[in-house]
Amino acid sequence: MTGSTATTPEQDYARALDTAEQLLGFRLERFLGQGVGEPANGADFKRLATQHAFGDAWPRQGVLDTRTRALVSVTIAATLGTLEPLRGQLRIALNNGVTPEEIVEAFIQLEAYAGAARAFEGYQVALEVFAEKAADGDPATT
Repeated sequence: MTGSTATTPEQDYARALDTAEQLLGFRLERFLGQGVGEPANGADFKRLATQHAFGDAWPRQGVLDTRTRALVSVTIAATLGTLEPLRGQLRIALNNGVTPEEIVEAFIQLEAYAGAARAFEGYQVALEVFAEKAADGDPATT
């Protein structure tokens, strides 16, 4: 078929990994290798989750831009208390134009509606990411 835009699953996955790198500032492959004792189908889970997040959800631009999507994602991860994913969402947000001040404001809202304990726990992760970015010389965090 000439002019077809169909892609293979491998191409879609490679594109998802490229999107993740653009958003995070580093490649995800270091997190996707098989862990000690991990069954072989663990690779399927990681591929599907990566494809869904970075191949399907993040590239959508029709209604929410990447910057807004990032701030929403920070708030969701913090509200759920998923601290390691929160770390990644904070990096994505800061890499895509969300300011530390805006992140603090999101935590103020989170504290009001999800509770102080949940907000403070997530905010500690935010402080670590702010420090990490400042150490890297990121002007948005200095």
